[in-house]
Amino acid sequence: MSKVCLKFVYCVIVETSVPGGLRIGALSKRAGVSEHVLRAWESRYGLLSPTRSSGGFRLYSDTDVRRVQRMRAYLAEGLSAAEAARAVLAEPAAAAPPDPVVVRMAEANGAASLRAALDLLDERAAHVVLDQLFGALTIEAVIRDVLMPYLYELGDRWSRGEVTVGQEHFASNVIRSRLAALSPGWGGGRGPQVLLACPPGELHDIALLSFGLVLRRSGWRVIFLGADSPTSDIQRTADALGADLVMLAASDASRFDAIRPELVRIAQGRPVALAGPGASAELAAAVGAQYVDDDPVTAAERLEERR
Repeated sequence: MSKVCLKFVYCVIVETSVPGGLRIGALSKRAGVSEHVLRAWESRYGLLSPTRSSGGFRLYSDTDVRRVQRMRAYLAEGLSAAEAARAVLAEPAAAAPPDPVVVRMAEANGAASLRAALDLLDERAAHVVLDQLFGALTIEAVIRDVLMPYLYELGDRWSRGEVTVGQEHFASNVIRSRLAALSPGWGGGRGPQVLLACPPGELHDIALLSFGLVLRRSGWRVIFLGADSPTSDIQRTADALGADLVMLAASDASRFDAIRPELVRIAQGRPVALAGPGASAELAAAVGAQYVDDDPVTAAERLEERR
């Protein structure tokens, strides 16, 4: 039994707000978009209208938060970034999003409640907590700030003998099923197409599933093959669909080492990215792929920045 596959490394994000508005880091967390993308949307499309603090820092309002969230929704429908920005700016003003204090409380309380429910193998209670989290926070915030830290901690607790194999399997399956329920129709739209798969023998695909969900919300079309995918099927599917990117993730380097020649062949026809604890910069360079060493949300956001 191996540790839950979660290196897509978790990054702690500290929210910073000041009287009169939000600093860009706080806006990034609340809206589920990286600071780099926010700056690009502000400079290219005029999506955001920050004020200045006495110290010269940009301060963003609740209206800016709403605009970013609406931008993500339009991108997920297949609009280009320019089209989405024009649509957002044409919308009337709407109600303000939740107060940041409420957001922080939801994250902290939700994480503790989720852990308690899953430790007790209480599926119903776990889904109630997840309902509350997804109702109060963005998908990106739930994944990055609650689920990924919880799963990483779960793997550590299992390795120390503090939870059983049954508890680890139960918790992983509940979370995976909930994320999978968010994915219907994620292959549609007009955006670029990404093929997501784990190599033969790799059974942990929650981080890869999370990556796909975040990309979909930016307008990408997602083809998810999931765990233990034969390399011949990966290449055949990528060729048939003309995938713009193939992302492969593994928790153990041996999964990738066993298919190095196949990785080279797959990477000859299209961009390939390797992620998870089994990937490394050296391996990626050797097979002609890109190495991804971020948590799923950040990895997806950085990919969208380069689009």
